[in-house]
Amino acid sequence: MTQALLKETSVDLGDKRVPVRLYRNTRARRLILRIDSQRDGADGVAVTLPRATSQREGLEMVLDKADWVLANLGGLEPRVPFADGERVPLGGVDHLIRHTPYVAGGVWRENGEIFVTGKPEHLARRLGDWLKAEAKRRIGPLARDKAMILGRPAGRISIRDTKSRWGSCSLEGNLSFCWRLVLAPETVLDYVVAHEVGHLAELNHGPKFWRAVAELTADMNGAKKWLRLNGEKLHRYG
Repeated sequence: MTQALLKETSVDLGDKRVPVRLYRNTRARRLILRIDSQRDGADGVAVTLPRATSQREGLEMVLDKADWVLANLGGLEPRVPFADGERVPLGGVDHLIRHTPYVAGGVWRENGEIFVTGKPEHLARRLGDWLKAEAKRRIGPLARDKAMILGRPAGRISIRDTKSRWGSCSLEGNLSFCWRLVLAPETVLDYVVAHEVGHLAELNHGPKFWRAVAELTADMNGAKKWLRLNGEKLHRYG
C-alpha cells in the first residue's frame, strides 16, 4: 500500500476549527494539501506526506496556507442533509423530502415529492438506501442494453459511492458506477453509462473510443459540460 492514513486531528484557522487528515504516501515527492469534502458534515483538508516528512511539517503547511484553506472551504457548495423539508434532485429534478412517520410503505416518489416513513433517526439511511436502489434499477439495464449495441458482454455491474470518478470499467469487463448519478439529469447518467460501456470495446480514450460513446448516447458534449460545472454538487447531498 503506497498511501495510509496516519492521523485525524484538527487545527484552528482564525475562528474556524478545521478537520485535518494526514496521510503517508511512500511515492509522493512533495507535500500535497487538498480540500477534503468527504466528511459527514465537517469539511476539512487532507495532507499527503512523503516518506521522510514529519506530521508536524504537514500541520505547519496547513497553518501557512490558512487563507487558501479558508477561501476554498468557503467556496464549497452547501451540504444538503437527507431531512424532512429539504430538496434533493432525482433525474435532475428537485424533489421535496417528506417524512411521514405514521404511514406504511417505506420510501416512494409522488408528484415531485419523496415520502419516507419510519422513525426520524432512520430517515437519512432509508432515503440513501432507496436512492442507491433506484440507481441500480436504472443503471443496470441501461448498461446491458448499451453493451448489446456494441456487441460486447458486460460483466458484473456494481453501484458505489465514489468520489474521484463517476464510473469505471475493469479489464474483465466489470462496470462500476457512482449512485449519485441518479441525482443528475437523465442525459448525464446516460452519458456516463455510455462512457464506461465504451471501454468494453476500447480501453483507452482514443478517437475510436469517443466515436463509440457518441453512438451510445445522445448528448455527449452537453453531459460532459454539465458534470464539469455541477458534478461536485452531487457529492454534497446526504
